[in-house]
Amino acid sequence: MSYDQLKLENQLCFPVYAASRLITREYQPYLDALEITYPQYLVLMILWESDGQPVNDIAKKLILNTNTITPLIKRMEKQGLVTKQRSEQDERKVIVELTEKGEELKERAVLIPERLANHLLEGPMSVEELIRLKEDLGKIIDHLSGK
Repeated sequence: MSYDQLKLENQLCFPVYAASRLITREYQPYLDALEITYPQYLVLMILWESDGQPVNDIAKKLILNTNTITPLIKRMEKQGLVTKQRSEQDERKVIVELTEKGEELKERAVLIPERLANHLLEGPMSVEELIRLKEDLGKIIDHLSGK
């Protein structure tokens, strides 16, 4: 019996995992300057786009469980980046809002995507290939997340 399907080089999951880790590593110097982690950056991006989001909505957008996102938001609250409060319309919902400090980070973070993209474009892929890769990964994410 052949076990070629078990070779690391034949796996789809490994290059996706490795690329994710390496891209996250590229973000690190920028995020260190902001004193935030990559997951915190993702939460902030959601709130910068539309402030005042329920915890459940943030978790859903990040494809995370609420028990994963809750401690993350709690740390962000201690850092003074966000506040939490129960929704007046539905007390079961906890709404996360940016503080002034969290909003101010937006100005400092605005060049991060461009800098990362420029670094990626120094490699072997064109803009079109990177866009296609993002779209293809989006299809996989949608399929696996049941969208």
